[in-house]
Amino acid sequence: MTITTNFAASCCTAALFSLSATALSAADLEFYFPVGVNAPAVETIQALTDEWAAQNPQHSVKAVYAGNYEETTTKALTAANAGQPPQVAVLLSIDLFTLVEEDVIVAISDIANTPEDQAWIDGFYDGFMKDAEFEGKTYAIPFQRSTPVYYYNKDAFRAAGLDPEAPPTTWDEMIDMGKKLTLKDDNGNVTQWGTRIPTLGLGGAWLFGGLVVSKGDVLTTETGIEARIDTPATQASLEFLLDLSKEGVMAPGGISWGDTPKAFLEGQTASMWTSTGNLAFVEENATFDWGVGFLPGGDGPGAPIGGGNFYIFKDTTGEEREAALDFIKFMTSPENAAKWSIATGYVAPRADAWETPEMKAYAERLPQALVALDQLQYAEREFATFQRAKVTQYLVEAIESVVTGNAEPADALKAAQEGADDVLKDYR
Repeated sequence: MTITTNFAASCCTAALFSLSATALSAADLEFYFPVGVNAPAVETIQALTDEWAAQNPQHSVKAVYAGNYEETTTKALTAANAGQPPQVAVLLSIDLFTLVEEDVIVAISDIANTPEDQAWIDGFYDGFMKDAEFEGKTYAIPFQRSTPVYYYNKDAFRAAGLDPEAPPTTWDEMIDMGKKLTLKDDNGNVTQWGTRIPTLGLGGAWLFGGLVVSKGDVLTTETGIEARIDTPATQASLEFLLDLSKEGVMAPGGISWGDTPKAFLEGQTASMWTSTGNLAFVEENATFDWGVGFLPGGDGPGAPIGGGNFYIFKDTTGEEREAALDFIKFMTSPENAAKWSIATGYVAPRADAWETPEMKAYAERLPQALVALDQLQYAEREFATFQRAKVTQYLVEAIESVVTGNAEPADALKAAQEGADDVLKDYR
């Protein structure tokens, strides 16, 4: 899907964080963006893009919906390697190492280099900047950022005799409550599972990172050359996923990411782990009273940080870079970050966005939106290394082989660690 806007009318008043129309030479921008959750993201992106173009009529901007995260990254890299990159794109935060290695992006801190620019960069939450920086430079700007949270059916909690305002906070509580929430018909068939945690694919690997963080460890570090797949924390996390099924709380076998929100809304599960980016979808479609809590943890709270950041591509002119930076400032301004968060459920990445009247009203109407923000202090970067696709696949295969009953945790993790180390050895 491609959306083109090119306004020749007189300039409107510039929005906060946007340069005046006369401050920039004319530039043609192409903007790639993904959609990774059930939310009206395309429509919201179009509206915001149109608004920036109206305020900067000397520019044109073509917003290109490029598919899911992986598809968008592939298309952006293909275009860049062909010498025709988008000037600006929203790509996964964990793609940073790949983009740096491919030498296709420019450090935003090299462009945004005034004291005012630094103050703007400093305004983003530290948690979301953990995977936007590398070797002392800022390469990306947070935009559609998230953590997973624990969604639960309050009506199901009441029916099970549980306090609807007290979701589980530990793994043990999750199993205990899950047993009460699991329902069967007269033939012994499960009609409602206690919980649902996706375990397949990249979504499963993302959520697995939260389990590991809650055991006091991380899967990767900021260096991009360390994968911590075979550790006591990862083994405990895999064993917990097995325990959920052994205790009859979660369906056995692999669980997919994509149909988990639907299963929750249809009453197939009383709770689920998924992105805060699905908040708007759940709010719009739930026919029952529902709540949100921190991810239950092993030794304490813990969650992975996910989602996408803005990047500016290297094969661009100075005018294009300045226009792209202005576009990013506009999109992440307090008012527009609030619009984006309200429309999708993604966490507004700046504190000043939460101080806008719109966000205050939103948080009062939907207090579930505050949970991911509060959980951010316990969250760590998502699994990311150089050669991310290859290395992550070892983790994905280890998790999948265990939950589907084809391998034991210790064996699967050991093999995955060896594979990851072999890929990363040349970077050390």
